[in-house]
Amino acid sequence: MIISPALEKLIQALTRFPGIGKKTAQRMAWYLVSQDKSFGLELAEIIKQTVENITTCSLCNMLSESDPCPFCTSSERTDSLLCVVESSADIQIIENMNEYKGRYFVLGHLLSPIDGYGPEQIHSAQFLQAIERFHPQEVILALKPSPEGEATIHYLCELLKDKDIKVTRLSTGLPFGGDLEYSSMLTLSNAWKRRYPV
Repeated sequence: MIISPALEKLIQALTRFPGIGKKTAQRMAWYLVSQDKSFGLELAEIIKQTVENITTCSLCNMLSESDPCPFCTSSERTDSLLCVVESSADIQIIENMNEYKGRYFVLGHLLSPIDGYGPEQIHSAQFLQAIERFHPQEVILALKPSPEGEATIHYLCELLKDKDIKVTRLSTGLPFGGDLEYSSMLTLSNAWKRRYPV
């Protein structure tokens, strides 16, 4: 079957999404072009506006429409707790529990030298600045239990060892190698409640 170069380019672009294989990308692409043109053009405009308007918070590294982000500027959040996550998407998952009212810090990546992610790529200097800014009593490492997550937890603990700060991590009721994104609210909530010192 001969596919137009434009359609093939769209399919290739869609396969760059995590979890989207060639067949799913083909279905999405064909669906987009088979609908009324206004659907695809509206979607493209929404994507364009969102990408253009989202920036990175200079304080916590979260993706947001404002800098500083709403979490950093909120007077209703407590400075005594700082939750460290891998990605901005993890913040929404934790917020959905309605149990946490502290501050956040987004690493952006987990330590993985083989993939080119070292201390600089996880914003270590910015993390230490957040520690100095908020003076938290507890730092919660809400990172996935994987080899990269464990290495990152160990590294962050080393950074904090002389800071007289309680460092906890989520209970390993979360499956090893699993993502927060794919955990049920009950599993995540239980892991959150049973976090323990590192």
